[in-house]
Amino acid sequence: MFNPKYRNVVFAFLMALLMSGFMSFVISLFNVGMVDNIITIWLKAWVFAFSIAFPTVILVAPLVHKLTDKIIRA
Repeated sequence: MFNPKYRNVVFAFLMALLMSGFMSFVISLFNVGMVDNIITIWLKAWVFAFSIAFPTVILVAPLVHKLTDKIIRA
């Protein structure tokens, strides 16, 4: 288990992993359909998507938390 001080990084990693996996699969299916090599296409897309998603979540999460706080308190 991880130290609680790494909660934000673990959250960002898991969020990016799951969201990029799901989104890249749906978009791959949408673009090429259910072809024989869809898993290979999807995994390549997932690696690329995750490499963008993880740093994005790390950078954007604090802003989203602040915006959420403003909306909830309004």
